Amino acid sequence: MKLRSSAPGRGFLYGLYQKRVRRQLAGQPLPQHVAMIIDGNRRWARQRALETTAHGHRAGAAKMGEFLTWCDDLGIRVATLYLLSNDNLTNRNTTELHELFDIIADLADELSRFRDWRVKHVGTTDGLPPTLVAMLEAAENRTVGNKGLHINLAVGYGGRREISDAVRSIVRQHAEEGGTLEDLGERLTPALIGEHLYTKGQPDPDLVIRTSGEQRLSDFMLWQSAHSEFYFVEALGPDLREVDFLRALRDYGRRQRRYGS
Repeated sequence: MKLRSSAPGRGFLYGLYQKRVRRQLAGQPLPQHVAMIIDGNRRWARQRALETTAHGHRAGAAKMGEFLTWCDDLGIRVATLYLLSNDNLTNRNTTELHELFDIIADLADELSRFRDWRVKHVGTTDGLPPTLVAMLEAAENRTVGNKGLHINLAVGYGGRREISDAVRSIVRQHAEEGGTLEDLGERLTPALIGEHLYTKGQPDPDLVIRTSGEQRLSDFMLWQSAHSEFYFVEALGPDLREVDFLRALRDYGRRQRRYGS
């Protein structure tokens, strides 16, 4: 997989329609942070009678490279990709997991060498092989000073695990400071928990997109998505088109975000 600045054209009429949708974004608010649940890679491979699901995962990873370029070109500041969940680590077969580890490692490496992007791993390293952990750490270190698109790679990630890790971190820090249990009860606020999440210091996702027509969160950013807008695309992950993304942004721009008001 090689990242590129734009995907090849899909025909004259498609190009006209895409330009029309893009024009409709003029003057509309765009999200600062877009989170993507990439889904449908295995179905994509099965529909094409490909030898292994790894073909689908590689196609999905290549599509995520395109997706990030679309985000960057529109000035979106943060993008999060849900690549491998805690549930995947326990429920997928060993062969598929090993293939996924290699694909994610390649993706992290390529993203860290493209444009001025900054790559960050969000998730736990439990259950990940040392080679993948090393590649994720190298991508982070290589891009730590970059000022462009901030990319979170959610690998070994689970929303419930993230919240429990945050609470454990708070309790541990409070104990090290000599605080009492009663004091902790007074200090424990949503703002404090947010400071101990994997995404601390980042804006919460304004828009969460999921491919393949499935309409569920799958333990993804449970805390951060409390006020997010959701958009579900019928296309399988590798078939996602730029116009699908633009339509998601158009839909987002037309919504009224009330935050309980």
